[in-house]
Amino acid sequence: MADATATHLHNFRPEIRREPASAEAFGIVERRLTVWEQLYGSGPVRKAFILLVLAAIWEVYGRSVGNPLLFPTFGETASALVSGLASGDLLMRVWASLQVLLIGYAIGIAAAAALTVVAISTRLGEDVMVTLTAMFSPLPAIALLPLALIWFGLGASSLVFVLVHSVLWAVALNTFSGFQSTSRTLRMVGRNYGLKGWRFVSRILIPAALPSIVTGLKIGWAFAWRTLIAAEMVFGVSSGQGGLGWFIFQSKNMLDIPAVFAGLLSVILIGLFVEGVLFKLLEDRTVRRWAMQS
Repeated sequence: MADATATHLHNFRPEIRREPASAEAFGIVERRLTVWEQLYGSGPVRKAFILLVLAAIWEVYGRSVGNPLLFPTFGETASALVSGLASGDLLMRVWASLQVLLIGYAIGIAAAAALTVVAISTRLGEDVMVTLTAMFSPLPAIALLPLALIWFGLGASSLVFVLVHSVLWAVALNTFSGFQSTSRTLRMVGRNYGLKGWRFVSRILIPAALPSIVTGLKIGWAFAWRTLIAAEMVFGVSSGQGGLGWFIFQSKNMLDIPAVFAGLLSVILIGLFVEGVLFKLLEDRTVRRWAMQS
């Protein structure tokens, strides 16, 4: 007992308490970023700078051509864009296109979700999914437009049909790939908690496959947007009112080339807004918030 007490006293270490050192003792730990460093660290500012450079190059090249019928300057295009928006004609065309686009996009997403659920439920469903995707994914949606005109007539229904085709396979394929890449550990956790059917899909597979799903939604949006503009340039008129593609085509027929470029610029600006704002907001609220991507 005495030996144990002696050993304890021998191993006893006195308490050491040190006063915190002042910040000056460590030198400069942090410093304020310069204005240039703050601007360079901002993604939107860098992208805006790139757009300004492209606009400047556009303006210089348009001035060097010196012919608005061949290549108008950026200033002439911006003037035509403002004029079209002020008159309401361009705004009406954009709204007509977006209405059809949203309908086709929503139906395509719903069809892709149903097809993917069938594919992950049974092996036969997976075979059907893989076979249909291999058959129809390489088929350009605009190639189905003649058939759509025969089946649905001259109207918005034909546009919706080709939009569903352009969205369906991209979203379904990316979603299915995301489900397949879900780790077995997560699947086993879901099974251990007794999750089956839609509860298993919604609580395990969809959160795990969310980066792939968002990627599929972005690809489907891009396919649908360019398919819609191309289809509207082919016919695009429903009850005398066409969309943005038809506006571009009509402007070309009237040799109003600045208006043609204004229509193209509208397509680009809408694409930038959807990709850079809406989808970025979706990714920030889900994928990056849940630390699925850096």
